[in-house]
Amino acid sequence: MLRVVVCVSGGGTNLQAIIDGVQNKTIQNTAIVGVISNNRNAYALTRAEENGIPNCCVSPRDYADRADFNTALLQAVKHYEPDLVVLAGFLVAIPQEMIQEYRDRIINIHPSLIPSFCGKGFYGLKVHEAALARGVKVTGATVHYVDEGLDTGRIIAQKAVEILPEDTPEVLQRRVMEQAEWIILPRAINEIASRQSTEPGSGTNTNKR
Repeated sequence: MLRVVVCVSGGGTNLQAIIDGVQNKTIQNTAIVGVISNNRNAYALTRAEENGIPNCCVSPRDYADRADFNTALLQAVKHYEPDLVVLAGFLVAIPQEMIQEYRDRIINIHPSLIPSFCGKGFYGLKVHEAALARGVKVTGATVHYVDEGLDTGRIIAQKAVEILPEDTPEVLQRRVMEQAEWIILPRAINEIASRQSTEPGSGTNTNKR
C-alpha cells in the first residue's frame, strides 16, 4: 500500500481529485495518510477533515526563521511515514533536507507544459496570465519529480489543453484543472503505486495489506 502525504496551500481541488481517485479505485493500492498545509485557513484542510484524513498546518509565521520552519515541515512529513509526497498547489519552497530525505519520492503538479511558463514567479493564476499574454494556442499541465531546482525535475506526465480566443485567466485555469490536472495527477500516483507494489521487497507490496 502506497502511503501518500499531500501538501497544499489553498482550496485543495487537486487533493479532492486524489481523494476521489482513491475512493473510486482509479488510484489503487494507495492510502492518503496525511495532509499538510502552510495556511491554516486553507479549505484543503476542511476537505481532509471531511474525509477522515489526518492533517496539520505548519506555517512559516509560527517560527522564528526559515530554518526552524523547514525543520518543522520535514518533521511533520516524517510523522506520517509516507512513501510518496505530493505537492498539490503547495506554494512553499521545499527544503533541501526534505528533497534529500525523499529523493525521487516527491512529485509536483504544475499548470503548464514544462518547460514553458515555469520556474520562479510562475504559480497559480500567474501561469495562465502569462500564457494568454504570450498568445500561445496550447497550454496544459505537468506532473514531475521535485529536485533542487524550480520545476526542473524529471517529467512524469503531461497533458495539453487548448486555449480559446475568449479565455480569461480564470476560465483557462479551470479548464486546465478539469482537462489536465485532475486527470494526470491521480494517474501518476496510480502508476507509482502500481510500480512499487510489484517491486520485490517493497514496503508497499500489496501482499502486505
